[in-house]
Amino acid sequence: MFFPSSEIEVAAILSEAKEPLSVAGGNTRVLAPSGSKIISTSKLSGVIDYEPGALTMIAKAGTPLSEIQKTLTSEGQCLAFDPYNWSRFINKKGSSTIGGVFAANVSGSSRLRVGAARDFLLGIRLVDGLGNIIQNGGRVMKNVTGYDLVKLFAGSWGTLGILTEVSFKVLPKPETEATIVIHGLNDQLALDAMIDATATPFDVSGLAHFPKQKETMIRVEGFENSVKYRVERLMEIVKKYGEINTLDADKSMQVWRNISLLSSLKSNNDDLWRLSVKPTASTQIVQKTKFNDYFYDWGGGLIWGLASPNQDVREHVSAGSGHGTCLLTKSKKIPMFHPYDGTIYGIKEGIRKSFDPKQILNQYLVI
Repeated sequence: MFFPSSEIEVAAILSEAKEPLSVAGGNTRVLAPSGSKIISTSKLSGVIDYEPGALTMIAKAGTPLSEIQKTLTSEGQCLAFDPYNWSRFINKKGSSTIGGVFAANVSGSSRLRVGAARDFLLGIRLVDGLGNIIQNGGRVMKNVTGYDLVKLFAGSWGTLGILTEVSFKVLPKPETEATIVIHGLNDQLALDAMIDATATPFDVSGLAHFPKQKETMIRVEGFENSVKYRVERLMEIVKKYGEINTLDADKSMQVWRNISLLSSLKSNNDDLWRLSVKPTASTQIVQKTKFNDYFYDWGGGLIWGLASPNQDVREHVSAGSGHGTCLLTKSKKIPMFHPYDGTIYGIKEGIRKSFDPKQILNQYLVI
């Protein structure tokens, strides 16, 4: 296992490497194949520059996410896209890194309102498969002409190169928040309620539904008076669906923190799936997948589910114009990422070979 402590060391390792390497940050997002050689960014750690007034931060890729969040909290700011953390399924002792968050484009419940992780990434430094050091982007959001490597590497899962430094946008933490809870709804009625909430002008920042508990969550964030007004108006709209109550800021934050940790999913050696689908097709897809446990986020556009081992649910997802990612499985027959047709696959492989011609980086991940 390699633990480079500088970008130069990463470049030296990759320039000399002849065998496949598995890239890891905190080792919390995906399990590398048994016996594989791992190159870890965990020693590339530390905040390089933070300008609260400019709402920007630059950090080394191996900086623990917890350190980033602690620093931002001290200035009343946050990572607005609120990344999910499924480490308890992968490696309970690991600590997610900021580079890993962007490399996997990990976007939480707030994506509904603020966008994905890649939308906050401003600039990167990386080392490609030949050991070349590359810089792209900067400290400000701007229109891009030419090849936008920043967006390309967000969600590339370490298959194109190893991120060594990231520059990203942060936002002020909302003054307060509240969550409306609707009780007793089945999946379809919950979906209808979430669609109704989305169609309002009240800037909803979270929409989730838990089938086992039959609880539907609608979150609103912002200034106190604004939150109070919007909650009251939303309650008037959704009260037709059944019994409702509201959670104050503390209880609301705890609920959405648990959502980000996938706390409601109780695994018994099941495979962990993440399905991105059309909200209007989500309930039909769930009926066909026969998950052992699941919940909806993003107003029905995201489904987290636990499936029995060796059960590939993608055929049902494709029929609903979505795609599925299997984040944890012991089966060698189920690829992590959704297969692409010949044309798109050829384009992706062409890009991959241009950055990693030796084909040594995370070859077990077929994106």
